[in-house]
Amino acid sequence: MHHPWQDPALPAATRAAHLLSQMTLEEKLAQIVSIWPDSEPDSDTESGSGSESGAEETAFGENQNVAPMQDELNAFPPDLDTLLPNGLGQLTRPFGSAPVDPTEKTRALAEDQRRIASANRFGIPAIAHEECLTGFAAWQAAILPIPLAWGASFDPGLVEEAARLIGTSMREVGIHQGLAPVLDVARDPRWGRTEETIGEDPYLVGTVATAYVRGLESTGLVATLKHFAAHGSSRAGRNHAPVSMGPRELADLVLPPFEMALRDGRARSVMPAYHDIDGLPSTANAWLLKTLLREEWGFEGTVVSDYFAVSFLELTHHVAGSAAEAAALALASGVDVELPAQRAFGTPLLKAVQSGEVSEELVDRAALRLLTQKAELGLLDADWQPTTVEGPVDLDPPALRDVARRLAEESVVLLANDGDVLPLSPLVHPGRRIAVVGPLADDPAAMLGCYTFPRHIGILHEGLPIGVEIPTVLQSLRAELPEAEITHVSDPVHLPELADEADVCVVVAADRSGLFGRGTSGEGCDALDLELPDGQGELVDAALATGVPVVLVLLTGRPYALGRWEGRLAAVVQAFFPGEEGGPAVAGVLSGRINPSGRLPIGVPRHSGAQPYGYLAPPLGQRGDASNVDPTPLYPFGHGLSYTTFAWDGASIDADAVPTDGSTTVGVTVTNTGERAGTEIVQLYLHDPVARITRPVNRLVGYARVTLDPGQSARVAFTFDADLSSYALSAEQRIVEPGDLELRLAASSGDIRHALPLALTGPERTVGYDRRMHCATTITTEGVTS
Repeated sequence: MHHPWQDPALPAATRAAHLLSQMTLEEKLAQIVSIWPDSEPDSDTESGSGSESGAEETAFGENQNVAPMQDELNAFPPDLDTLLPNGLGQLTRPFGSAPVDPTEKTRALAEDQRRIASANRFGIPAIAHEECLTGFAAWQAAILPIPLAWGASFDPGLVEEAARLIGTSMREVGIHQGLAPVLDVARDPRWGRTEETIGEDPYLVGTVATAYVRGLESTGLVATLKHFAAHGSSRAGRNHAPVSMGPRELADLVLPPFEMALRDGRARSVMPAYHDIDGLPSTANAWLLKTLLREEWGFEGTVVSDYFAVSFLELTHHVAGSAAEAAALALASGVDVELPAQRAFGTPLLKAVQSGEVSEELVDRAALRLLTQKAELGLLDADWQPTTVEGPVDLDPPALRDVARRLAEESVVLLANDGDVLPLSPLVHPGRRIAVVGPLADDPAAMLGCYTFPRHIGILHEGLPIGVEIPTVLQSLRAELPEAEITHVSDPVHLPELADEADVCVVVAADRSGLFGRGTSGEGCDALDLELPDGQGELVDAALATGVPVVLVLLTGRPYALGRWEGRLAAVVQAFFPGEEGGPAVAGVLSGRINPSGRLPIGVPRHSGAQPYGYLAPPLGQRGDASNVDPTPLYPFGHGLSYTTFAWDGASIDADAVPTDGSTTVGVTVTNTGERAGTEIVQLYLHDPVARITRPVNRLVGYARVTLDPGQSARVAFTFDADLSSYALSAEQRIVEPGDLELRLAASSGDIRHALPLALTGPERTVGYDRRMHCATTITTEGVTS
C-alpha cells in the first residue's frame, strides 16, 4: 500500500504537503539540516560519520580568523542515533571531502542512503550535494577551466555542453545537487575569489552562467546559484568584507545574472552570500530572500545557507546573541536548509520552537520546500532505490576531457604580439633554442583553481597523486615542438646565460591556488596589490635584461598589472587556470597550432594601485582631468588578438528610431582577410549619452563567436530590444527612457569599429522581472571568396 506522497503522478508540492502533515517537529527539523560525513571508502553514516571536526578542517584549514570559533561551531554535535530515526535532509560532499576511490565511494554512498532511508519511518533518503565549479570536485574527476576562462571563451553553448557532462557524471554516482555556478560580478581583482567569477560584465556573466545552469539542470541535478548577492563587491577585495552599494548599483550590476539564471535557466536553488550589505547580512536579509527572490521573481526552489553562514550570524556578524537566535533570524529571513552540518537548526532551534520563541510555521515552510525538491528528484517515490554501479566508475571519461580541451583552447587570450616571435612553429627548426622560465612552468598546480579537488582537498593529503593526467606547459611545449631544443630555468640565477643559449624565452608566471592564505589565488587568498606574486615580476625583469625576446605566459586566477613591461615584451598570453588540458592548449597557441580566440572577461590593469576599477564605470570613473591617477586598463574588457585579421564592413541598423517597447536589428559583415582560419568575437555595446542617473560609457548587450576560413565572410545580426536599455531609478523602479542611444559594434570595450545612432520614442516605460534581457543573434555565412 502506497501513500499519496509516494505517488509520482501527483504534483511534487502536493506530495510534499501530505508528507509534511504526517511529520513530528523533530522529523521536520531533520529535513532542513545536513551532516558532513567522512568520505573514506568505508564510511559508516550510522556509526559516527557525521562528526563535524574533519569538516571544519576541510573548510577552513589553518585560517586564524575561524580557528577560534571551532569550539563554538562544534557546540552542538549531532547525535546520529537520535537524528537519523527522524530522517535527514542533506549529505554534504560525500565524494569531495577526502580522496576516495570513485567506484568504492559510489557503492558506499548507496549503502549510506539505504541506511538513512531505513532508519526513518518514511523511508526517505537524503539529498547529496557536491561542489562542481570546475567539474565534479572529487578525486580522479575531470578538471575543467575555471569560470573566468568560461567568460574568456565567450561561448555559452560550449559551457552548457560542459555542464551537461559534469551533471551526468555526478548523477551517475548518486549526487543530486551541485553548488554552482558563481554569478558574482567581479569588481576588484584583489579579491581571491575572482577566479570563481565569469567576469566583470553582468551580461557576460548572466548569459554564460545561464548556459551552465541549463546544462546542469538538464541532467536532473539541482543547480545552486551563488553567492546571492554582491559577494564580489566587498571593500578592498577582502573575503567576507562588508559591501557598500546603493540599490541602483545592486539592481543594474549585481542582480541581472541571477535574474537570467532563474528565469531562463530554471535554477532550483539559491545560496545567500556571507557578507553584509549596508550592515545587513545576506543570510538575514528578508528583502533579498523573500521580497525580491520569492515575491517579485517568483522563485519556488530552496534557499540553502553557505557553509556555516547561519552560525556566522552569531559568531562573526554579531546580529544574533545565540545559535537559537541565529537560526530564528535565518529561518524567518528565508533560509530553508542549514549547510554544511547541523548546528543552529538542530537542538537550538528545536528548543526555541518548543518554547514558543519561534513559530513552527517557519519550520513547516522550509521543510515543505525541501520535501518538494525531494519529490522532484524522485526521492519520495515508492520504488526509490539508491544509485548503484556495475562496473568501474570513470569520472574523467574521454567526452569530459574533450570538452575540457575545447574550453581551454577557446579561453586562451593573446594579449599582445609584435608579430615576430609568435607563433613559434614557423621559426622552429632543428637547433632552435627555447628557454622556458619559471618555477611553475613544470608544475600541474599552475593549471588548477581553488575549487579543483587537488588544490581544495588534495593539498591536505601529502603524497596523494593528483588523480588525473595534467600535462604542464613545459611538457606540452616539448610535445608540441619536438624539433626545438627546450630547456627549463626555474629561477633567475641562470638567466644571464640565456643571451648565448636561447633564441626566445618563454616566461611562465603563475598563481598557486589555495584556501585561506595557502595560495596566491582562491577563497581567502586576497591580494594587497596586483603585482605578480612570489617575486615573479623580478623574474620577468631578469629575462628581459638578457636581450632575448621574451614571451610572457600567465596562468592565473586574476588579472595582474602589466604596465611596467608595456612595449617591452615580444608577446603576452593569458590563460585563467585552464584545467587538465590547459598545458596543451597554451602550447598550441604558442606554437600556432591553435589560433587564439579568447577575449578578456575582465580588464588587465596598467597599474597595480588604481583599484578597484571596472569598465562599466560612468564618465567620472574613467580617466579625467580631475585626478592625476589614470585607472584605464592596459588591456580592456573584451580584448584579444588572433593570428589572422578581420575586416568589419557594411554596418547597418534596420530602424534608427523605435518605440520604447520596440526593437531593431543591427548588423555587420565580418571577413577573414588573413591566411588561416580564425574566430572573431563581435561585441555589441550600448552607449547612453544622457540619462536621469549616471550610466556606463559602454555596456555589453550582445556578442557572437564568428569562425571563418580565409577569405570567408559572415553577416552578424543582433536584435536589440529597447528593454536592454533599461536601468534602475531605485530598488523599486526600472525604466526604459525615450531619447538618443548609440549602438556600438566593437572588438572590445575599447575598440569601437562602428557606432550607430538609435532614438527611442514614445512614453517612458516601467519594466520588471519579465523584461527582455537577451540580445538575439544570427550569423549567416556568405560564402568563401578568393
